[in-house]
Amino acid sequence: MSSINSVGGNSPVQKITTNPIKKEISTQAPQSSNTTDKVELSGMSHLLKALKTNDVRTDKVADIRAQIEAGTYETDDKLDAAADKLLDDLMK
Repeated sequence: MSSINSVGGNSPVQKITTNPIKKEISTQAPQSSNTTDKVELSGMSHLLKALKTNDVRTDKVADIRAQIEAGTYETDDKLDAAADKLLDDLMK
């Protein structure tokens, strides 16, 4: 059977479904009596630290909040720019 537009027996999806990855996971609890739970936010700790140390520009927040309440924040130019950025991200 021939392949049309990468649809056929050699596709990556076909390889995974015919030969799935198998991983064994132990279901036994650790034997130590001093076990404790631990959570690490790898990759997020620097973001949380930056949020805690960043100064909030209250003047900018107040200005945008006032524009939203007045109904003048969402303009056609801003919506067009947001749509263009979204399409650019989707096309990558």
